[in-house]
Amino acid sequence: MPDIPVGSQIFDLAFHPTHSTVYTGLLNGKVKAFRYDEQGQHEESFVLRPSKRSCRCLDTSEDGSHLWATGKAKAIFTIDTATGTVIETRKNAHDSPVNRIKRLMPQMLGTGDDDGVIKLWDPRKSNPIRGYTHHYDFISDFLWLDDKKQLITTSGDGTLSVIDVRGKKPEPVAQSEDQEDELLSIVAIRSGSKVVVGTQTGILSVFNRSRGWGDCVDRVPGHPQSIDALCTLPSSYPSSHSTILTGSSDGLLRAVQLFPTKLLGVVADHGSFPIERIAVDLGGEGRWVGSAGHDDTLKMTDLRAIFEDEEGEEAVDESENVQASDIDPQEPDGAVVETQAPPEGTAAVIEASDSDEDAQDSHSPREKKRKSKSSKNALAVRSKKARNQIDADPSFFQGL
Repeated sequence: MPDIPVGSQIFDLAFHPTHSTVYTGLLNGKVKAFRYDEQGQHEESFVLRPSKRSCRCLDTSEDGSHLWATGKAKAIFTIDTATGTVIETRKNAHDSPVNRIKRLMPQMLGTGDDDGVIKLWDPRKSNPIRGYTHHYDFISDFLWLDDKKQLITTSGDGTLSVIDVRGKKPEPVAQSEDQEDELLSIVAIRSGSKVVVGTQTGILSVFNRSRGWGDCVDRVPGHPQSIDALCTLPSSYPSSHSTILTGSSDGLLRAVQLFPTKLLGVVADHGSFPIERIAVDLGGEGRWVGSAGHDDTLKMTDLRAIFEDEEGEEAVDESENVQASDIDPQEPDGAVVETQAPPEGTAAVIEASDSDEDAQDSHSPREKKRKSKSSKNALAVRSKKARNQIDADPSFFQGL
C-alpha cells in the first residue's frame, strides 16, 4: 500500500476493530480517519480538530463505534466514528498532558500522564474510578492481561507496575525494581506467560509472570537505538507466539523472534525518522501493519507479502528434508541399489539380521554398512570370533 500522507507528525494510530479504517492523532491536534481496501487504495473518511494542542493517543471502543482521543490538552474527547464528531468532552481529566490511553474492558478506560499518574475511568461517568501515583515519571505504555484483570504499566522512571483493576486500594499489587533504563513499550508473548519490554538503550527485557515482577529474567540486546514501540503478529502465523514487531529510533520496523533469538528481517523503513507507534489492523489479527514516525506519512505494510513468502520457503525446505530422509542413507541420493538373491538356506538369517539392524538403528551409524560387500553374509559382518573358536569343515564331524 502506498504511504498515506496526513500533513503533520503522527503521535498515535488506532485501527477500527472490525472495519478497514485507521485513525491518526496528529501534532496539530487533528484526528484524521482513512478507509482502505485489500488492493491498498485509501481515501480520507473524516477530519476533526477537538483541540488546538497535540493529540498524543487514541483508542477505540470494543465495537468501534467510539474513538477516544487525548493528549496535551489534558482532556478526553469521545468521538462518534460514524459521524466524525465529538459527542463528549472530559475537561481537565489530568493535571498534566496525557501520554497513553487504553480500553481495558467494555466499561473501563485507563489513562497515564507525563507525571506518572494513572487513572481508571468508566465511560458512562464523568469522574475517574481510581487514581495511582506510584510512578514519578511519564507513563510510556500499557498492557492489559485479561485473564487476571491486571493493567501492566511501563514508565520513564525505570519501573514496571501491576495494577489489579478489581481492587479498591490506590496502589499496585506489584512493582519491579529499578531497571536503570527508561521502559518505553511493552507486549505479551507465549500466550501471556512472558512479557517483553522495550528500553531506551535498545535492549528487550523479558519478564516471566510465573517468577514474579521483581526483575526481568532475560535481556536481549541488538537494537542500535531505543525501542519505542512493540507489537505482536496475528495468531494465524505459526511463529506468532514468539515473534514480535519492534519500532526503533533508527527508523526501522523489524521482525524479531525470541526463544531462540533471531532477527527475521526489516518490515518497513522510515529512513532517518524514529518510529513512535505500530499496530496491526482488525484487532491485531489483520493483514496490514501501520507504523508512524516523525514524518508526515503513515506507512501501511502488507504482512502477508513478507511472512507468507518466508513460510512458503520454510515449507519447501521442510519437504526437501523429508524427501531426503526417505532415501536410504546407505547409498548416494537417487542411486539404484541392485540386490543379489541369497544362497539357499540363508534367507531366514538375512531377514533376522535386517530386523536387528532396524532395532539398533539409533545406536549404530548406518553409514558403516556402506563398507560391507553384497557377496558377504550380513550376519558375518556383525559376528566376532570367540577367543577359542576355530574354523572347521563340517565333514570333520560326520565320522564322530
